[in-house]
Amino acid sequence: MSWKPEVDELNKRGAFAEELGGKKGRDYQHSIGKKTARERIEMILDKNSFREIGKIAGKANYDKEGNFVDSQPSNAIIGKGLIDGRKAALSIDDFTIRGGSSEATISDKWLYIERYALEMKMPLIRLVDSAGGSVKLLEKMGHTKIPGYPSWPQFQLMGEVPVVGIALGACAGLGAIKVGYAHFSVMVKGTSQVFAAGPPVVKAALKEDLDKEELGGWRIQTRDNGAVDNAAKDEQDAFDQTRRFLSYMPQNVHHLPPRIEPTDARDRREEDLLEAIPRNRRQSYIVRKILQMVLDIDSVFEIAPKIGPSFVTCLARLNGYAVGVMANDPNYSGGAMTRASAMKMEKFIDLCDTFHIPIVNFADVPGVMPGLAAEKSGTIRAVLKCLASIEQSQTPWVTIIMKRAFGLAGGMHGRKRGINLRYAWPSAYWGSIPLEGGIWAAYRKEIEGSKDPEARLVELEKHYAKYTSPFRTAEKFAISDIIDPRDTREILCDWVEEAYEITKSQLGPVSKTMRP
Repeated sequence: MSWKPEVDELNKRGAFAEELGGKKGRDYQHSIGKKTARERIEMILDKNSFREIGKIAGKANYDKEGNFVDSQPSNAIIGKGLIDGRKAALSIDDFTIRGGSSEATISDKWLYIERYALEMKMPLIRLVDSAGGSVKLLEKMGHTKIPGYPSWPQFQLMGEVPVVGIALGACAGLGAIKVGYAHFSVMVKGTSQVFAAGPPVVKAALKEDLDKEELGGWRIQTRDNGAVDNAAKDEQDAFDQTRRFLSYMPQNVHHLPPRIEPTDARDRREEDLLEAIPRNRRQSYIVRKILQMVLDIDSVFEIAPKIGPSFVTCLARLNGYAVGVMANDPNYSGGAMTRASAMKMEKFIDLCDTFHIPIVNFADVPGVMPGLAAEKSGTIRAVLKCLASIEQSQTPWVTIIMKRAFGLAGGMHGRKRGINLRYAWPSAYWGSIPLEGGIWAAYRKEIEGSKDPEARLVELEKHYAKYTSPFRTAEKFAISDIIDPRDTREILCDWVEEAYEITKSQLGPVSKTMRP
């Protein structure tokens, strides 16, 4: 009367699933510097926390009497587990079976875990190692299919739960979509590539003979175009970055991000902040050092550091509370708003707004990047789209104007509506146009016609400089306050508590679903 024979068969089928594509496939995976799908599960999750779903799905073989003989598992592994004690759903490609091809799998399986993450309101992590479609499968299928998966809730997921895409091999077609259509994406240097189509297709279509790294390696995707946020030195680094990213995220849009007990005091005052901004306006500084002096110690996690480098985006903490932090970097394009930095800012604002993470903006922007190249690349259009994202956002926002805020980009330091909370350091100055260029535009003929043009220019700069003092703006209450830079941390720690109180009433999906 026992069901043990069936349980034994279940365990036998499960054992075949554990073997993945067999020893030959596992050995090859290791030979090219990659871990197997099941090894990756153990690396990213809390120990022994993985609960697999659909383990025995695949292609089974039976004898003449219809008895089970053996099976080849599906090359999609799905399930759920814990990351730092919090549940997350996992979708894992198994490259040892037909290269993890999306068309060689049971698509209902990976689609199921994506729907599961949406309905059960938990983060989704995609471990992508997929060769995409294959012409060889057409004969087996007996037909072609129209691209797309009607039951894939990829858009709804972006507005409900944190989604992470990790590129762990050559990710073409659907694999590239799975990586890029995420709130955070990361790829491994040297062993992962992301592209719309691989080298053979590109060579046949465009006569371009490129290898995988040249076509879609980490330099292309994390430096040149920003399709992927971060690069990792190896698979463990990619998983560590994923775990860290999720540590700032709530489980879903109906919850607040977790608070972590800080190791440093909320009233910590860094004396070096007094000299952080040089008096010489033409001299630069290291903005990341400023962030380290203000934010919780060792709490800064930078996103997309190599894309649009004139603008820094990172997740961090203030008195243990998660915040989204932005800052201009004067060491790249003078801190100007470029097309790439505007797109980066827009995506980051949408991320913070989706998950109700308060934003702190450390502003020092001379304006929108000028010049022919900037105009041809569509910089103004990108800036206007970013401006719309700022004004549509709902999450609490505070600005620290450290130095410059000029023109259209200067106006992007925060929302115009509401209280528009902003503080300025004594080193700050602003206006519709910087003095350096504005004086030349207004007095060009006079300067060129003077006996000593350079001396006349200096004279005019000194004359107008007195009007740029932030104290004059504060006299009219056009800025909330001019503050001692050393007080910045304590002021922000006080603000973030208020921000989280108001955020409690804003929980739930925002009106504009985030797009990558």
